[in-house]
Amino acid sequence: MSVESQTDLQGLQAAGEAVAVTLRKMREYARVGMSTLELDQYGAAILAAFGANPAPKKDYGFPGMACISINNEVCHGIPSSETILQEGDLVNIDVSAELNGFYADNGGSFVLGNDHRNLQPLVDASREILQLAVKKVRSRMKISDLGGYIEGEAKKRGYRVIKNICGHGVGRKLHEAPREIPCYRDRLNRERFRKNTVIALETFISTRARYVQEAPDGWTLRTDDGSFVAQHEHTLIVRDGEPIILTQANGI
Repeated sequence: MSVESQTDLQGLQAAGEAVAVTLRKMREYARVGMSTLELDQYGAAILAAFGANPAPKKDYGFPGMACISINNEVCHGIPSSETILQEGDLVNIDVSAELNGFYADNGGSFVLGNDHRNLQPLVDASREILQLAVKKVRSRMKISDLGGYIEGEAKKRGYRVIKNICGHGVGRKLHEAPREIPCYRDRLNRERFRKNTVIALETFISTRARYVQEAPDGWTLRTDDGSFVAQHEHTLIVRDGEPIILTQANGI
């Protein structure tokens, strides 16, 4: 989507606030012993208070409000009454929504309670790399250059990036052009960021794996080698200078 008017900007800002506040409050609400379904229902009530509709359900029929992924699940995890949060879990919550015809998307990983597997450095790396990458985004920048920067920052910290999931355009739908904003230098991708377009920029930082596989449920993507992956995501408006962050209220 290209932002062409003040109405567009205000609509995107409202959608961004809805998903950002929902994500932040869900992260604060999460407790050991809680099911991921209970956490999802809590978030759904917050999103509904904004008058927003869960984007994965609206656009793709996803069986939940948010995607909640645990440990070796990387993204698109289905909320369930049978999945109980445990001490030290690596939790990822991804909240995207439509509000009055505008979409925004954000997500973040965190360690719940006692970090007995020392995963906080991975989470910190994902968050820090996203913050650095956001500041690099400019109109006319090659998408592959940004991916190369993200991968380079991951390598500096002793990590890898996931190559078969990526960021994307957003705005009037959950997924728009550019269809792929990878976390590595894809030399076949010759696209450039365009001024006033809206993107969902994501980091997928991994302890070992470079690829994820689909689980039998048809939604969840996970590693098959025991690797852990942390993800963080903001929705941005591309400009000539630093982008406008529409999901700043999530605290990432």
